[in-house]
Amino acid sequence: MQDFNNARYLSDQEVYPCPICAVGEISTMPLMEVMACQFCRHIFTADYENQQLQMADRQPPLMWRWNGKSWSERRLKDVEIGWGYTLGAIAFVVLPTTLIGITVYARPPVASSPLSWFPVFWTGLTFVLHLGIIAQLVIEFLDFPLGAYLQQKLQNLLPR
Repeated sequence: MQDFNNARYLSDQEVYPCPICAVGEISTMPLMEVMACQFCRHIFTADYENQQLQMADRQPPLMWRWNGKSWSERRLKDVEIGWGYTLGAIAFVVLPTTLIGITVYARPPVASSPLSWFPVFWTGLTFVLHLGIIAQLVIEFLDFPLGAYLQQKLQNLLPR
């Protein structure tokens, strides 16, 4: 693995850590004007003058700025994520769970019935599944290769 602490300017002659997977390294592809990660296989275009890297295989593309040692300022090109998305995600998780929880509280099941545990389980399941949907959307939005990352970590843990 290369020592990335000595890198100063973004160049087509250097190898850099992948900003997506943080496991692989990106370098210039032969006979092309793009860079690619050898682990997650994403393709990037570099703007050497502005020290920026743009993900070429995603729409809208993610962009990073090279600060001399690491990638910073991860953002989507021409997209602003505001409070509306955050409030919508919170509402998507909280409102259905609260609605079911209020229903269970207002009409509790008979304690002696065999399925008296089910309404509380259903409330918890609603929360977990809605939170999972939001987590999946965030992972897709950030284009983080969760499967590849976990596979690499598992390979590092297991002896060869």
